[in-house]
Amino acid sequence: MFRKLAPAVAAGFFAIPAAAQDLATYTVEDSFDNVTFAVESAIVGQGLVIDYTSHVGEMLERTKGDVGGTKSIFTQADVFLFCSATVSRSVMEADPMNIQYCPYSIFVMETPDNPGTITVGHRTYPEGPMKEVEALLDSIVSDALSLE
Repeated sequence: MFRKLAPAVAAGFFAIPAAAQDLATYTVEDSFDNVTFAVESAIVGQGLVIDYTSHVGEMLERTKGDVGGTKSIFTQADVFLFCSATVSRSVMEADPMNIQYCPYSIFVMETPDNPGTITVGHRTYPEGPMKEVEALLDSIVSDALSLE
């Protein structure tokens, strides 16, 4: 049985911070490696474990010709997937269907059109218990980008 997934929102990457319909994004002038290291460190600094790092940029570049792609979308792009036992328990005790949002993710990306401008972001969540997750993600990004 397949369920329709909501399409990803690809707009809103220009303001600092910016909030698109389903995204919170921040841009910084730095190297991709510095920013990914800062995001990884901020996640681990919260006592969390990164379950998986998806190298989306590498995958899209590697498969570009195989799927008829004609342009490079990202210079580099990674997505960090992780969970928080404490926050997840809280939001899922409030509503077990909040499982749909787990694991949580933060992405880091650079585009060929804006080298040296790195965008970091995460989904926004509906009002209610899931705002606790959003606050966690905001805290991690703020720590990584020294926004506090």
